[in-house]
Amino acid sequence: MSTLGFVMLCHTALHRAAQVARHWAERDCPVVIHVDKSVGRDRFEEFRRRLSDLENVHFSKRHRCEWGTWSLVQASQTASELMLNTFPGVRNVYLVSGSCLPLRPVDDLRAYLAARPTTDFIESVTIRDVDWTVGGLNAERFTFRFPFSWKRHRHLFDRYVDLQRRVGFQRRIPDGVVPHLGSQWWCLTRQTLSAILDDPRRHELERYFKLVWIPDESYYQTLVRNYARNIESRSLTLSKFDFQGKPHVFYDDHLHLLRRSDCFIARKIWPQANRLYRTFLSAEHTGERMAEPAPGKIDKVFSKALVRRTRGRAGLYMHSRFPNLGWENGRTAAPYSLFQGFNELFDDFEGWLSRRLGTTVHGNLFAPQKVRFAGHGDVYAGCLSADPKLRDYNPEAFLKNLVWNTRGERQVFMFGPQDNQRPGAFMANDANAQISVITGAWAVRLFTANRNFADIRAEAARLQRREVEFVEVLRDRGARADIRIWTLADFIEEPMENLQGILDAMEGAPLQRLTEAPRMRDLRGFPQFLQNLKNQGMNPFVVGDFPQEGFAPKNQTGDGGRPYLVR
Repeated sequence: MSTLGFVMLCHTALHRAAQVARHWAERDCPVVIHVDKSVGRDRFEEFRRRLSDLENVHFSKRHRCEWGTWSLVQASQTASELMLNTFPGVRNVYLVSGSCLPLRPVDDLRAYLAARPTTDFIESVTIRDVDWTVGGLNAERFTFRFPFSWKRHRHLFDRYVDLQRRVGFQRRIPDGVVPHLGSQWWCLTRQTLSAILDDPRRHELERYFKLVWIPDESYYQTLVRNYARNIESRSLTLSKFDFQGKPHVFYDDHLHLLRRSDCFIARKIWPQANRLYRTFLSAEHTGERMAEPAPGKIDKVFSKALVRRTRGRAGLYMHSRFPNLGWENGRTAAPYSLFQGFNELFDDFEGWLSRRLGTTVHGNLFAPQKVRFAGHGDVYAGCLSADPKLRDYNPEAFLKNLVWNTRGERQVFMFGPQDNQRPGAFMANDANAQISVITGAWAVRLFTANRNFADIRAEAARLQRREVEFVEVLRDRGARADIRIWTLADFIEEPMENLQGILDAMEGAPLQRLTEAPRMRDLRGFPQFLQNLKNQGMNPFVVGDFPQEGFAPKNQTGDGGRPYLVR
């Protein structure tokens, strides 16, 4: 005589539910099936015909079921009553859905329950101690009334909840009832289940729970506390939920995860997961007989999936939803470095830096005429074009794509006030950015330019305005980049130490002391040039305080020899 029976709630994929019901029934487990009344008469009759040869499979009275309403509790009550009345030998009743699938042999489950004859397995946590719910209604689901369907009448549902909040409405919770919540999939002993169904106050309790929100997650979970001798507050059914409270669906490629869990039953199984149904319903399928169900073994996988679903990969827009500012996991995929003013102050700075770092160093990626990729190519990694029109359509996306396409190699590039300034704020707020700026270095290029001085003065004023705006963005309190700013006068006082500090801060850069600096441009006469700008009415204050006499940069030799550091 069987000691284990299954109550199955079905509404879709009836052919799979029939397979699972037959699997249990043929192994001496009675099955009582409730089929949603929304299922058409022809489909229901076909379903019943498939199982008509099994004497221990019965169908209960049908109710029209809807998510989050009392109808689901009513369906389980009707089927459970039929189970207890028809099969007196059943000691444990297991509530499952039509999308559940047994993961271990029935004998394993039967032996596991026989070793714990007085234990009820049902998740049951108090609303006072645990914030179990997802979506905001926790204690309110027991103190408000919910006469409207959340799915069909969402507007009325929300308006009625708001009204009750405004007027301070509170329902009276029946005496002896301490609200609990938990998964609706339970396994109860006959003694506990019959006590709940035969409670002399059942009518009063039903009247109260009918207007509780999602009562199938609270009715049994609450009342079991009044009758159970020993409660294990957990479900023997493996079910996982995403951050929105929606159940994860298991597919064929989850086979190894389901095996690792050692759980007896899993939901929710995709109806077309042929491999899962074929594997777990086969007569040859066996498991470790008395292994304790351990869904925690696969929690790490689902935690990673949750992070991937909600945050995505760093620097990559998620294809599953439209990009939303502030939702993305990082602005870019990897660290990168920006140098402003260095290629103005030093000859062949890009080549020198590339040799020091052992990596590719680009020119001015946001130059107005052309994207200056390393090697001066027209196309770079991931088919990024050097066409400035394509880049300027969305320069932030251009930078993101560059960093993403070259993951594993730090991107280093030059920047300046003559470049497109739009990505400045984006980079300043990017934690992956290392930004080093020498303000006023653009004056060195103008100092050596063969142009009319009036044009030089106008260009100097334009560049200074743009640079000041960029520096203000960098100095904003919300900036997240690693930012270093010097005036030109301050930087050339200690060029080696300043360069050393930048390189030391680069992740993955060689940890070596600099023994050779890049060649600084010839600045003899530069202080007078700055004075001439002032005399013409343009004050280059971002350059810093240059002395008019005795100016001699530390690593600039008068004979044009190689610069070096003296220790």
